[in-house]
Amino acid sequence: MSETAATETTDTTATADTTSHPDLNVTRSGFVAVVGRPNVGKSTLINALLGTQIAIASSRPETTRKAIRGILTTNDAQMVLVDTPGIHRPRTLLGQRLNDIVDESLADCDAIAFLLPADQEIGPGDKRILSRLRAEFAHKRDDGSFSWKVPLIGVLTKIDELDRGTLINKLIEINEFADFTDIVPVSALKDDNIEEVRNVLIEHLPEGPQMYPAEQITEERPEETIAELIRGAFLEELNDELPHSLAVVVDSIEYPIDEETGERYNGKATVMVSIYVERDSQKPIIIGHKAEHLVRVKKKLRTAVNRIVGCKAQLDMHVKVAKGWQSDPKKLEKLGF
Repeated sequence: MSETAATETTDTTATADTTSHPDLNVTRSGFVAVVGRPNVGKSTLINALLGTQIAIASSRPETTRKAIRGILTTNDAQMVLVDTPGIHRPRTLLGQRLNDIVDESLADCDAIAFLLPADQEIGPGDKRILSRLRAEFAHKRDDGSFSWKVPLIGVLTKIDELDRGTLINKLIEINEFADFTDIVPVSALKDDNIEEVRNVLIEHLPEGPQMYPAEQITEERPEETIAELIRGAFLEELNDELPHSLAVVVDSIEYPIDEETGERYNGKATVMVSIYVERDSQKPIIIGHKAEHLVRVKKKLRTAVNRIVGCKAQLDMHVKVAKGWQSDPKKLEKLGF
């Protein structure tokens, strides 16, 4: 266990040094898969480490549906944080696809951050994840302990919920739960101990060169980023009313083009968006009275979408029904799963 992590936390917010210069000397680089049960703070932690939002953070389970990669570049390291869907027992084909995404992400990782929430007891879901990780990444020693093929870092999240004495007992419990390579506590919501988490994760990366331009913070295409922002905005807007079967697809980004010259000119781009639900009765929930929900989401995302598109843009959103899409292979493929 990291001595610093076990004894104290600091109110330091990690800020990535993304200034690109020719003599950037990256000595460590690699991929860190961030895993855990649904709703343990994976997306919140990644956003805090990067200093910007690239993943949806919500109290609703199964919010993350893709392996979103966030790129953190410092003066001597480059770490790619892979935000994975929460590992769970799948109830639909979509749920199984989400678990498959986790498998793919783990296959390419150089280290694993296993998130455990401080405000909850270690449960069957955590034990199931640990068993799965041991089967793929560990060798059992004669004394019953495990040797990890890649570093497994235990991250105790939401420590702002605990007093100091309870925190120490929780760290001891986590240490006994698994043979973690290292353990570090954090409260991403309160920006508490973020820098220590960053340092611990980088410390366990292999030596290697820079893989991405220093200014790049994600691998996501603009269409994917905008779609996730829209879905996240509806999660906040509607909370418990929102159908879990909501899916968002950006069909196209249409820039203003002069028909005669074929060149772009200054003007608004149009982002064509399809919002899918599973039943006709769910459409009014998304749209709202006199389209109030659509209007508020558009207003909230105006600045972010303009920045992503590179000019002023308008969202053209249409709510559609794709019955039973969570269990339909063809519809899942169409929606990007």
